[in-house]
Amino acid sequence: MRKVELSYAFGAERQDDWVRNALMDLLHAVQEQGSISGAARQLGLSYRHVWGELRRWEAKLGHPLIVWERGQHARLAPLGEKLLWAERQAQARLAPQIEALRADLERAFAVAFDESAQVLTLFASHDDGLSLLRDFAVRRAGLHLDVRFCGSVDAIAALNAGRCTVAGFHSSEQPGLGSETQRSYQPLLQPGRHKLVGFAERSQGLMVAPGNPLRLVSMGEVARRRARFVNRAPGSGTRLLWDELLAREQLRPADIAGHERQEPSHAAVAQAVASGSADAGLGIEAAARARGLDFVPLLQERYYLVCLKDTLEQPPMLALRGVLESSEWQQALSALPGYAPWKSGEVLSLKAQLPWWDLPPKKRR
Repeated sequence: MRKVELSYAFGAERQDDWVRNALMDLLHAVQEQGSISGAARQLGLSYRHVWGELRRWEAKLGHPLIVWERGQHARLAPLGEKLLWAERQAQARLAPQIEALRADLERAFAVAFDESAQVLTLFASHDDGLSLLRDFAVRRAGLHLDVRFCGSVDAIAALNAGRCTVAGFHSSEQPGLGSETQRSYQPLLQPGRHKLVGFAERSQGLMVAPGNPLRLVSMGEVARRRARFVNRAPGSGTRLLWDELLAREQLRPADIAGHERQEPSHAAVAQAVASGSADAGLGIEAAARARGLDFVPLLQERYYLVCLKDTLEQPPMLALRGVLESSEWQQALSALPGYAPWKSGEVLSLKAQLPWWDLPPKKRR
């Protein structure tokens, strides 16, 4: 079994959300460009260096990585294709953990590089908008968001346990009374103790292969066509939405082929569909488009941030609300497929947004 080593570097700008590997960069460039010289130009390296590195790795691994004949396009050998496929699977599956690790490092060095930096710990259901917000908040307000991605239920539980200052969760626009969403969120949220802050509205739907070859337009169609489905883990906001969709169509989990298969993020679900190991999965439009998939919208949902009442006016929270209210942020969020700003930065009534509570009457004095 091959061993993996990780490293990190400081930079003024983040290049991307992937863990970089020089060999994978070479293989990806050859696959895209179809030649050694094209790969060298794309990577800003010399032809001799790229050729030498590929030969060095072939000798080290004991197998050819590319198939190349003079006058013909270069293509990846079977091992090269398998390596790229394996890395894409791993990167998609581990994306939330990679982001959390990067955030941990940035937070740890924030004070060393900027004495005026503010830090806000945020546990949240995985969301591309929050990843964008993290970079935006640093640039515009010197606010470092220590984002940890986990299920919505776990995020709110972490807030109540004092392990974070803000939690992020999402629900459909009209979460029904008696729904799994209500049963999961209501015990964790208390009017008067918690305060909601508006963040975004986004589309959730089926991520399917380009052209939607199985013509899947609902969970009912997924069940009838026995399409191979990939699910999210229990406790995630998207899993709660899945339960809600099943209830609306009077379906049982056992009616969905592959309902027991679970992935930790929207990106991992999208990668499962893109790789051909699943026909469909529930997720956000941005993740589907990022991997060249088609997207069938099923519902609109609202993504909320929640904090305890006594932290609402603290400086880091005020800085976050200021960023969310800015037109620059709202324009940036609107550029993400399937996203729209929704009451961004506004303090909202918990009871009005999630009308599940009958507050007791005030006691007479």
